[in-house]
Amino acid sequence: MQALQALRAEHAAAVLAFEQENRRYFAASISDRGDEFFERFATHIDDAIAARAAGTSSFHVLIDHDGSVIGRFNLFEIGGGSAHLGYRVAERVSGRGVATAAVRTMLEIAVSDFGLTSLLAAVSDANIASRRVLAQNGFVEVGPAAPSDLGGKTGSWYRRDLTAGPG
Repeated sequence: MQALQALRAEHAAAVLAFEQENRRYFAASISDRGDEFFERFATHIDDAIAARAAGTSSFHVLIDHDGSVIGRFNLFEIGGGSAHLGYRVAERVSGRGVATAAVRTMLEIAVSDFGLTSLLAAVSDANIASRRVLAQNGFVEVGPAAPSDLGGKTGSWYRRDLTAGPG
């Protein structure tokens, strides 16, 4: 059984393994995190946990039945009733509805934990699977995303109105 959990310090080794194992897969459709991300990984985890405590971001990991991390789902830039949604799933579970289900749960968290009324997500043109996940969760395309929003890639912004509820 898979479980979406708030990121905790004890997830660090499994998150690092997830990021390393899937780095090339992710780079095909989303920006690469770069070598510095891996060199400063412990600081990244500490910063993410501190941002959750401050209420400015909410980082989650999707844990598979074997204890491995198979996805990351994040709300960031929380403020003014809105936030950005970002996510990535392991190549080995891609295409199995894992991201769609976890994004649905993130919509619930956005409303119940933060009282958000909308979410935004930027998706590269090459990331067809992510666009499908957003559409299945009620996001609509609202305009072009700048390459600076997508690590140099072209794409679009998607928005989800949460005022009628997350589901």
